[in-house]
Amino acid sequence: MSSPSTKPFAVVTGGSSGIGLELAKQFARNGYDLLIAAEPQGLAEAGGELQALGAQVETVAVDLAAPDGVHTLWSRITSGGRPIDAIAINAGVGVGGRFTETDGDEELNLINLNVVSTVHLAKHVVKDMVARGSGRILFTSSIAAVMPAPFEAVYGASKAFILSFSEALHNELKDTGVTVTALMPGPTETNFFHRADMDDTHVGASKKDDPADVARQGYEALMAGRDKVIAGSLKTKIQGRASEILPDAVTAEQHRKMSEPGSADK
Repeated sequence: MSSPSTKPFAVVTGGSSGIGLELAKQFARNGYDLLIAAEPQGLAEAGGELQALGAQVETVAVDLAAPDGVHTLWSRITSGGRPIDAIAINAGVGVGGRFTETDGDEELNLINLNVVSTVHLAKHVVKDMVARGSGRILFTSSIAAVMPAPFEAVYGASKAFILSFSEALHNELKDTGVTVTALMPGPTETNFFHRADMDDTHVGASKKDDPADVARQGYEALMAGRDKVIAGSLKTKIQGRASEILPDAVTAEQHRKMSEPGSADK
């Protein structure tokens, strides 16, 4: 019978691909065991990649947008009896297009995944970590959180919620031993834009940041206890900083040029 692992334990949602998988790799390379949660497709392959890096890995196939999704995940997390040393609440989805034409059910599913499940899971995690007096939480927001997001209106609003929520918790928990960090990537080379039906947009067709770089910068900010990090290339960092100070009308127009359907050909 093998002895229990003495490594720290991390949880990553949306951990089967993209930024989530790269975050999980950061934890694995830095001595963590892992539980990764995602939809079934690609989950087993991701678990194998992480095990090859030396981590003990548990995979949980779960739809966090479903009413019982967070309950299912939390039950699996707690059943192992290991305290969570760090968690990346990263699962999310986008919906692109004109609000008059997008599918309302898809946008409500987006809210359930990006916002509702994040708050629900965080409620469990924060109570657990505060009771122990230690822990690290990383929320994946976006640079879209600091600007209006035409043609991604519901997605941008969801990421603005996550940024505000994360920064509030960062302050609220500052004397508890629990740190909270918001990861704010820009356009990143993942399946996000294809799934959001944005292949024909300027941003969808353009060169994007490497998810491994985004994850590394997010992991370093988490370990440093920073409140937030704009992660990715220098171009992304400049865009994010500029969006924090430029008038909303200006940043909305800039976002429109990137995300308007058909803008890939302009």
